[in-house]
Amino acid sequence: MNFAESKRLQRVSHSLIPGGCHTYAKGDDQFPELAPGFIRKGLGCHVWDVDGNEFIEYGMGLRAVTLGHAYPTVLAAVRQQLDLGTNFTRPGLIEVECAESFLEAIRGADQVKFTKDGSTATTAAVKLARAATGRDLVAFCQDGGFFSYDDWFIGKTAMSAGAPRAVTDLSLTFRYNDLPSVQKLFHDYPGSIACLIMEPAREQEPADGFLHKVQGLCQQHGAVFILDENITGFRWHLGGAQRYYEIVPDLSVFGKAIANGFALSALTGKRELMDLGGIHHENERVFLLSTTHGAETHALAAAIATIQIIKTEPVIEHLHRQGLRLARGFRQAAESHGLGDHVNVVGKECNLVFFTRDRDGQPSQAFRTLFLQELIKRGVLAPSLVVSYSHSDEDIDRTIAAVDGALSVYKHAIEDGVENYLVGKPSKPVFRKYN
Repeated sequence: MNFAESKRLQRVSHSLIPGGCHTYAKGDDQFPELAPGFIRKGLGCHVWDVDGNEFIEYGMGLRAVTLGHAYPTVLAAVRQQLDLGTNFTRPGLIEVECAESFLEAIRGADQVKFTKDGSTATTAAVKLARAATGRDLVAFCQDGGFFSYDDWFIGKTAMSAGAPRAVTDLSLTFRYNDLPSVQKLFHDYPGSIACLIMEPAREQEPADGFLHKVQGLCQQHGAVFILDENITGFRWHLGGAQRYYEIVPDLSVFGKAIANGFALSALTGKRELMDLGGIHHENERVFLLSTTHGAETHALAAAIATIQIIKTEPVIEHLHRQGLRLARGFRQAAESHGLGDHVNVVGKECNLVFFTRDRDGQPSQAFRTLFLQELIKRGVLAPSLVVSYSHSDEDIDRTIAAVDGALSVYKHAIEDGVENYLVGKPSKPVFRKYN
């Protein structure tokens, strides 16, 4: 494949944009040297780069595009709304319509506040919990999730530069499926924890009633229980993973899939908490969410259309079915090459990721980069293996064939050394202290 135009644009972009793009997970350091640098267009689950190369795409805009790129029904709703205007001095009618549509889907949620990204919404949830409880400490799950670019979270990662110690000292961490680690926090900081925030699931399923037991601890100790459904929402179930696991949190945050790639996220939850951000109460006011573009009408139109499609068509079933088809094919290919312990898929079928390990069975960025490189050579762009409603049986089968071909190179690299097959430097973790 030829990536000449991508290489030219990468040189330009890094002179104009810190990191060369606006999302760290999309950066050049996350991909092989032989990779598309810029996407020109997408349709369904296929994308074309600036050099004209076509790929079956997975990850779908970091899980934001659940239906497919340029999905006709969603685009029609957006175009119709654009003709009516996108932002006004008073609320748009569609704000009420979208709130009704959203809350009808999310059982146990009474009110909703829309904004543009998940980080803003999770931080608003934390602020609301602090206001409701009068406490300062925040507990979040430390196992792999990304909760916010704000200091309360990012200050606890390797990329903590610029986050004040006074803020980050107010954040505590616990482990997923490790109830004693949660119990210890409430024991060590009695009456001081405002909230606990976590994803309902990631690569692991909640074991032994973990979600419900954590919720019980929050109720026992007067802390607000928050679920971050930026990834799981509208993917595990129309009503979110909270409906899938039959649990009703105090607050929850949705984003990504809510509007099929248009910028929208939501903070939602129980009225007694959400209403603290309103104007019809006698309590101290909470500046909850107030953004100029938070309720742009075209994004709300996209959300209404997306939710309606998920309600009336077998979207969720398709995500699980195609993810299962892909997972089975991947595992069979890995086993056929004798690599099942070195490279394989994990996670829910609708949200698959893969691990890569070296000859000694240790996690390896070099082997991850090689695997990505070989998939790209075979027409598959897959930093994860997250399917969309547009992934057909043919797309899945072509991907499995690409995986099989990539694994043949992977096996040679295990035997001969990855440096003999990888072009350029290995990719790097996003969260690292130095470049």
